[in-house]
Amino acid sequence: MDGAGRRRIYLMRHGHVDYFAPELADPRIVRLTDDGRAQADAAGLALSGIEFDLVVHSGLPRTIETASIVLSGRANAPAMRSAAGLEELKSGWLRAGSREELAARLAFAFDAADEPDAKFMPDGESFASAELRIVATLNQLIAEPNWRRALIVAHEGVNRIILGWACGGGLASIGAFEQDLGCINVIDLDLTPAPLGTALASGLFIERAIIKTMNVTPYDYLKAGLPKTSLEHLFDVDFGRARPLRDIAAREKSVAG
Repeated sequence: MDGAGRRRIYLMRHGHVDYFAPELADPRIVRLTDDGRAQADAAGLALSGIEFDLVVHSGLPRTIETASIVLSGRANAPAMRSAAGLEELKSGWLRAGSREELAARLAFAFDAADEPDAKFMPDGESFASAELRIVATLNQLIAEPNWRRALIVAHEGVNRIILGWACGGGLASIGAFEQDLGCINVIDLDLTPAPLGTALASGLFIERAIIKTMNVTPYDYLKAGLPKTSLEHLFDVDFGRARPLRDIAAREKSVAG
């Protein structure tokens, strides 16, 4: 069957951005910083020997710019496409007492993603809903027959959910998948003709998904300069010794009491 066999997805997170830039009014339109462009350059060099048949980004500027840098200088690169279903999880509005509190809420947002009605921030998108749209979008891409190697440039939460899907752990596992800025994951998919009633739109069945490599950062392969998580780096904080949310929860309980 056309499209059966092994395929490979190179799944990236966009490069570094500054959500606190003074001129930024809408975080959705944030663009790469100089560091982010350097990270994308490093990824482009690492991936320079790979020919992609399919290139997809989330449609947000930071993923478009990252994908464009990775593909720059290629003579036969495929046209990039957007997939709105791969946009980052919607956080809603959140009132935080400090930069550290906001960072803490984001940094530990994935830990209880599998709990009933768990949301990405109190007023944000539910993890269950996000998983449905992200996996559905991924299945649509996998169902397309005419590609073997795909580049997908997305976001931290999106990538965590895709990795949770690939390993079979679902939302219960996504808290363990760190995604550094500008990182690359490699996922192989074995596709076979489908048993009746189990097919993708193409009539194929995902026999198995194999995570070949995860969270590779070509600008720092051994993470010597990356002792913090990516969110700690973005917010310039360090939560390596304690969970500040415990203190925040205690303060909220005291005020409520």
